[in-house]
Amino acid sequence: MDTINEAEKTPSKEASLPSNEQKDVETGEDQLHRGMHSYHLQFIAIGGTIGTGMFLGSGNALATAGPAGCLIAFLFVGLIVFSIMTSLGELASYIPVAGSFTVYASRFVDRSLGFAMGWIYWFSWSITFALELVGSGLIIQYWDASLNIGIFIAIFWAVFTAVNFLPIRYFGAFEMWFSSIKVVTIVGFIIFGICIDAGAGQNGYLGFHTWVTPGAFAESITTGASGKFIGFWSVLVTAGFAYQGAELVGVGAGETHDPAKNVPKAVRFTFWAIVSLFVGTIFFSGLLVPYDNPNLSIGTTDASASPLVIAANLAGVPVLPHIINGVLLTAVLSAANSNVYSGSRILVGLATENNAPAFLARTNQHGTPYYAVALTSVMGLLAFLNLSENGGNVFDWLLNITAIAGFITWTCISICHLRFMKTLKARGISRQDLPYSAPLQPYLTWFGLFFCILIILTNGFTVFIKWNTGNFFAAYVSIILFVVLFVGHKLIYRTKPVKVADIDLDRDRVN
Repeated sequence: MDTINEAEKTPSKEASLPSNEQKDVETGEDQLHRGMHSYHLQFIAIGGTIGTGMFLGSGNALATAGPAGCLIAFLFVGLIVFSIMTSLGELASYIPVAGSFTVYASRFVDRSLGFAMGWIYWFSWSITFALELVGSGLIIQYWDASLNIGIFIAIFWAVFTAVNFLPIRYFGAFEMWFSSIKVVTIVGFIIFGICIDAGAGQNGYLGFHTWVTPGAFAESITTGASGKFIGFWSVLVTAGFAYQGAELVGVGAGETHDPAKNVPKAVRFTFWAIVSLFVGTIFFSGLLVPYDNPNLSIGTTDASASPLVIAANLAGVPVLPHIINGVLLTAVLSAANSNVYSGSRILVGLATENNAPAFLARTNQHGTPYYAVALTSVMGLLAFLNLSENGGNVFDWLLNITAIAGFITWTCISICHLRFMKTLKARGISRQDLPYSAPLQPYLTWFGLFFCILIILTNGFTVFIKWNTGNFFAAYVSIILFVVLFVGHKLIYRTKPVKVADIDLDRDRVN
């Protein structure tokens, strides 16, 4: 990938390219265009993060851990996300490349790690795309249960496949406005929660009533303090799945104008925006909806399980649940839109590092990686599994891969950042001279790495309390897949860990 400075040295056709584009001299095709600004990155990350995990999955989390347990779980995972975001921000602002952390894993650690990490992350987002399509149909069924969700899966699949073929500047603008609806809704819900909790609803003043009756912590599997801790720890994976997508700031760095300036800005804004919105929603949901409300136990099979919808119903505001449900639909669709984008860019990064077929990196004249978009989009058709009699069980297994794949990715990002800092130190480069310097290092990165690994290893701990073979494999199938990808690639290609002296810190840098 030629840099702008190289293009200026040669008085050729490439030299006349605008500074926000790069040219593939082998194929003659335009590569990814740097047509996005920091606010585009922010809204793509917000759009990919706030979806079914937040609006629908939080209901089951509230029922499992109770309002206080659920809030603490989301705050704790928020600290882990802060560690990951700052580490990724330092890397992506220095080397802004398509595919981001999958590329860093190959260059800084081991090509096999980049291969395994990239493919499981791509699979995670492509399956999540299918999940969001299913979620859109379920949300519409809130108004009419007789409607077949297959109709809406087909319609929205076609729409968002088409949107992702648009030039990146149009996609970024589209996603910005789509995500804005979610942000406004959550802010509106928080204001609504304050008013209802203060006594504006039909039930009068609530205060912290739900924290007293039925209580602040729910018990899971067993009783007492152990049951409350199990409930809290069980929700960590749910919280991690809900937060997954915040790292998309790094994925989009390869298409960002002036990444040294815009990536750090996007990292800071995205983290605080996402954590504030999540924590605010969880907090007020816990104040308005008691954790023993039967609708919460429906899980993600019905939009009526959303704490936002339940809260509006309990407050006695008849029209509000329909408004909220409409916004839930836009939220899920926005997430689906970001899923295709992120998955396709990961494929580009894999192809760039020779971990995927080279044709996946090809782009059209608008800088859109059309093969990568098409392959990611096709995976969304797995949503139709839900229409078959036993397809839902298969789909649930696939979703277990996505739930823990985020923590695997975050673990690898932390490893890449530690490796990056070690390389800088070996070459006498001060981190203070970087476009963005992550705080509290290396302790913050070690904190994120430790707890990501701990959650990965213990995410299925409940099966050891009450053994279930099916649940065991469902909980750890993503780890098994990751290990198979890593070991299989290493055995075939005989790769070796990259030595610090051989790490390339100059390729793809934009000065």
